[in-house]
Amino acid sequence: MINVLYVGSVSACFELENNLPYYSENEYTVTLDGAEVMKANTNVFSLFSLKPGKEYTLCVSGNEPIKFTTKNEFISYNVKDFGAVGDGVHDDTMNIQTAINCLVPGGRLVFPEGVYSTGPLTLKSHITLEITENATILGSTDESKYPIIPGAIYDKETGHEELLACVEGNAVPMHQSLIFAQYAEDIAIVGKGVIDGNAQNGQWWVNVKERTIGRPNLLFMNQCSNIVVHGITGQNAAMWQLHPFFSENIKFLDVAINAPKDSPNTDACDPEACDKVDIIGCRFSVGDDCIAIKSGKIDIGKKYKTPANRHTIRNCIMQFGHGAITLGSEMAGGVTNLTVNRCIFNHTDRGLRIKTRRGRGKDAVIDGVLFENIKMDGVLTPIVINMWYNCCDPDRFSEYNTTREKLPVDDRTPYLGKFTFKDMVCENCHVAACYCDGLPEMPIDEITVENLKFTYDENAEPNFPSMKNNNEKLCRAGMYFDNVNKLTVKNVEIIGNEGEPLIAKNVGSLIKE
Repeated sequence: MINVLYVGSVSACFELENNLPYYSENEYTVTLDGAEVMKANTNVFSLFSLKPGKEYTLCVSGNEPIKFTTKNEFISYNVKDFGAVGDGVHDDTMNIQTAINCLVPGGRLVFPEGVYSTGPLTLKSHITLEITENATILGSTDESKYPIIPGAIYDKETGHEELLACVEGNAVPMHQSLIFAQYAEDIAIVGKGVIDGNAQNGQWWVNVKERTIGRPNLLFMNQCSNIVVHGITGQNAAMWQLHPFFSENIKFLDVAINAPKDSPNTDACDPEACDKVDIIGCRFSVGDDCIAIKSGKIDIGKKYKTPANRHTIRNCIMQFGHGAITLGSEMAGGVTNLTVNRCIFNHTDRGLRIKTRRGRGKDAVIDGVLFENIKMDGVLTPIVINMWYNCCDPDRFSEYNTTREKLPVDDRTPYLGKFTFKDMVCENCHVAACYCDGLPEMPIDEITVENLKFTYDENAEPNFPSMKNNNEKLCRAGMYFDNVNKLTVKNVEIIGNEGEPLIAKNVGSLIKE
């Protein structure tokens, strides 16, 4: 069966329905109106350079043909008609922004082959940007071209506060992102082209801890809805690459995100306090977390109480990041109803990574999380649930965040609910198969691990399974659980571990089959 994920005016995205992570069983041929257009071996594939308002017949080897009709559009503009040069030297910022400003609702702005050097661009509602193959939007290395946006604006007369920017969970000033949208809806960014933050050729990655103003994202969407990013390659952002913030109905489809392994904080996709985000068919290889689902630190979480809700991650491949898929640690508004399946993780530090800590607050609830049908290779520790995360916060070394004593439950205490991990094969692990460490005063409520297989790299070296205080290095450790109310272990195979395959401390109920 073929699922239709998206049909726009000039592109479309499809998904094969099977039980295989990311890749199909065999290579297949795609025909459009009887003509062969591509061969592929991934579960998600895309078509580009389609005609608006046209019916097509699609056929994939071994499947029944399906019909789809592209969206109508009002008009298309060529960015070069507005004076953009596209030679990689001329500053095309004003030309591109003018073209966007002039684009009528329902219109499309086309970037033909070329390299368009630009500063930040602001999008508006009801438009499509088509970045064609061999076209690149290239961020300027001149930091003065990236205006500083306040974290929030407070109206003293009305008492209303408006969030404008966010850096690692706090509403603080940041440089305007290369692609920027605020209070906008119905935007599509499509094509086989590239959006390059160009940070590798500037100073954005130098002395990052000394900066007092947040670095720009590649794409920042604040309080937007119905946004589709389809097909493009994003790379080399100054900081995070894709960052929807307090937005809803966001789709990232068949997108590639790249950054060097040693680039600082270049997360691929960090939806924050968003509702209904789909990340499907994507390829991420970056210098930090590949996907980090967030909902703000304590001020934002407590004030707005907006969880990251109804996210789906499917048929993606993640490589080399710190975590393949991370929840938190900026999750004071909570994370609920997350489904991850049919994905591949290669050589990330951790695979499925949940991180929180005392102080995130009573609204910091993570619950209803399902990870299934995952394949990992060379991941140091495949599963980590850490309620002792010690990075980034000023009080991370305080007694409050280091003591293993049971503290009173109060408004600062986070909660972790139900987690299910099933149908996973994790090869060439290094540090531990699974490391889950709850709080004594607020144990992780329920963990189920079912149909899991772990093997270890013969050259594995000791390392830390999670980021916490009073940490100890492990090597080829089995599954470790501490402070869990209910633990269910079914059909788990661990081959080549050192020490006990299962360590369960302070577990209220253990069901082992």
